[in-house]
Amino acid sequence: MPDTITPLFSATPATFTALFLAAFILTFGLRLWLALRQMRHVWLHRDTPPAAFAEVIGIDAHRRAADYTLAKTRLGLAGLAVEAMLLYAFTLGGGLQALAETVARQVESPLIAGALTLLALAFIHALAELPLAVWRQFRTEARFGFNRQTPAGFAVDLVRQAGLGLVLGGSLILLVLWLMAVMGELWWLWVWLAWMGFNLLVLAIWPIFIAPLFNTFTPLADAALNARIEALLARTGFSSNGIYVMDGSRRSSHGNAYFTGLGQSKRIVFYDTLLERLSPEQVEAVLAHELGHYRRRHIAKRIGLMFGLSLILLLALAALKGNPAFYAGLGVSHISDATALALFFMVLPLFTFPLTPLMSLYSRRHEFEADAFAAQHSQAAHLIGALVRLYRDNAATLTPDPIHSLFYDSHPKASERIARLDTQALHPVSV
Repeated sequence: MPDTITPLFSATPATFTALFLAAFILTFGLRLWLALRQMRHVWLHRDTPPAAFAEVIGIDAHRRAADYTLAKTRLGLAGLAVEAMLLYAFTLGGGLQALAETVARQVESPLIAGALTLLALAFIHALAELPLAVWRQFRTEARFGFNRQTPAGFAVDLVRQAGLGLVLGGSLILLVLWLMAVMGELWWLWVWLAWMGFNLLVLAIWPIFIAPLFNTFTPLADAALNARIEALLARTGFSSNGIYVMDGSRRSSHGNAYFTGLGQSKRIVFYDTLLERLSPEQVEAVLAHELGHYRRRHIAKRIGLMFGLSLILLLALAALKGNPAFYAGLGVSHISDATALALFFMVLPLFTFPLTPLMSLYSRRHEFEADAFAAQHSQAAHLIGALVRLYRDNAATLTPDPIHSLFYDSHPKASERIARLDTQALHPVSV
């Protein structure tokens, strides 16, 4: 029985090469253009905070946020260059071909050789991006007063992340390659089912077994705040397995809050840095926003969307992996399930990037809905105050480039978000 879907169209290697190069130039060119637009727009508005924030965010804080955004975007340009070079090197540059051949000469089992090829590819990418991660943490974040990580702690995190990736990622890779090898024409369906099960399993075990590898979680000790939160949970019909404080301050002064887990493992988590900055009323409003995501079923919708898109992508891979022109057109003659996976998922972002604004728009709509939920179950003015404080303390730019925001921003612009909340507030903005 054939193990691939009949190709939807016939194409020569030259066709695949031309499509790849066109997408490569267009996508990286677009991303470069967007970054340069962002830098120009933020710089031009560096000395002019939006009128709505003039009284609550001073000019010095606004300039600091602009400088922070510019520094991150410049580093992002370096990352973009590294990404482009790696992609070209491992496709038309022959890197994947050389890597697959090298591993195949050392390992007899095609299954183990394929898994080692994919793990080695991931390791090389991580190694190439490591200098940027070090610079980001110890230069950019430190320059603006956000870094609290030590070099030793950074190294320990790297080791733990690598170990976790090897255990979880290696197991998943082996399972996927085995299914592709033995399940015949419907391998893509079995891989999809395995992928869904893997993601749901990780969601369920993350707060209990994985997150504690990197941070310490302690039950919320503030009795008054705990009572306020319990009352909010009762009003919103939400149950969790506990309210925890995470020691986010061990790495950064940025603040956040979230809930995580699945089923009985659901937990509410506050960064200790967030609790230090916000009033109890503002903490309640921030949590109400996070609960809004749950009550409006945003998490379930996003999981469903991810599973639907992954099924489509696996069908596309099934239509390509049996076509020798697909491999040859991207610089690979070593045809295997592992090289098919590597090529497909390396090249895929070039063709999906134009869809980024749709995903960002979908996310921003969810943020507006969660804000509305928070305004119903707490006070809009308290959420406004919390957001302004977080914008200021986290040095978030209030003047992003509109087109850059259209592509990248998962949250609405500050001015739009505050204006919509302000219409629901019964009291003036207080910070």
